[in-house]
Amino acid sequence: MQGSDAAREDGRMDSAPADDRVDGRDETPNERADRNWTDVLQELRVLQTGTQILTGFLLAIAFQPTFSDLDAGQRAFYLVLVVLSALSAIVALAPVALHRILFGRREKRTVVVYGHAAIITALFTVSVLLVGVVAFVFDVVLGVAAAWVVGIVAGAVVLVLWVLIPLSLRKTVGDA
Repeated sequence: MQGSDAAREDGRMDSAPADDRVDGRDETPNERADRNWTDVLQELRVLQTGTQILTGFLLAIAFQPTFSDLDAGQRAFYLVLVVLSALSAIVALAPVALHRILFGRREKRTVVVYGHAAIITALFTVSVLLVGVVAFVFDVVLGVAAAWVVGIVAGAVVLVLWVLIPLSLRKTVGDA
């Protein structure tokens, strides 16, 4: 067997397509999908833990005696944050639900692609949620001007650490 599509007797590819073997690993597409699914699950665990902590914090606020002191704008902001928190959890759990539905159907690559998209979406919703929660706390404690300042700063930090630096490193690693 020769050529780029030739498979070895052990089922591994001699010359896998570029997207299947970008890191030089000698693994079958199924092995790669299994490894990638494990990576997705680890990332979801980290993301879900943070989301659960924020959700718990937000839900506890409504039952505090001082909650009635919030003005209408702060209550509306709070409810937006609760919805974002629920949405973040729902999106982060979506790949697990898909995996359960497709379990045993040999669709791991589909689950991994879906998981990747869900993680990106969940990271976006969590970033807005994090910035919003910090801004909400500053609004309640110091006022709306402080909330805007800290919200902008927190948003900039998220943008730099979660988007700009990773994209810069991706380009640098891609050029190497």
